[in-house]
Amino acid sequence: MSESVVKSLKVESLIKVQTEDFSIGELYDWLKSEDASSGAVVTFTGIVREHVETRMQQMFLEHYPGMTERALEKIVEQARERWQLGNIVVIHRVGRLSLNDNIVFVGVASGHRVNAFEAAQFIMDYLKKDAPFWKKEINAESETWVEQKSSDIDAAKKW
Repeated sequence: MSESVVKSLKVESLIKVQTEDFSIGELYDWLKSEDASSGAVVTFTGIVREHVETRMQQMFLEHYPGMTERALEKIVEQARERWQLGNIVVIHRVGRLSLNDNIVFVGVASGHRVNAFEAAQFIMDYLKKDAPFWKKEINAESETWVEQKSSDIDAAKKW
């Protein structure tokens, strides 16, 4: 693809932090470029899962408004610098969430599947490492703030 064609393609990023749920289907449709330049769309949806050892029933997520969105924008910019990408979506929920609720959606469109897969994983790895979110696990007896996992920091190091 010539550089003049690449510059004429309209690519966008949709980045939001919100309390309300999101529609995976609507986000997928938004990712697909109307000019048909993207041959691949890769999505990841994180959901609240049961932690048997902690008997977690709910999760509470907090964030630092403004700073969080800027951190997510920076991560998306870094992905665009590494791979040739089309539209990108990063939606992260905050507030009280129950088991099986959607937490995060990362979607990447690209002309090629390898770029889309790698960029989606990169965005998710760096989101877990650099975005200022705090998680509290809630069960019938207690509420516990969760420390950042060393495995999340290690996952980002590979990039």
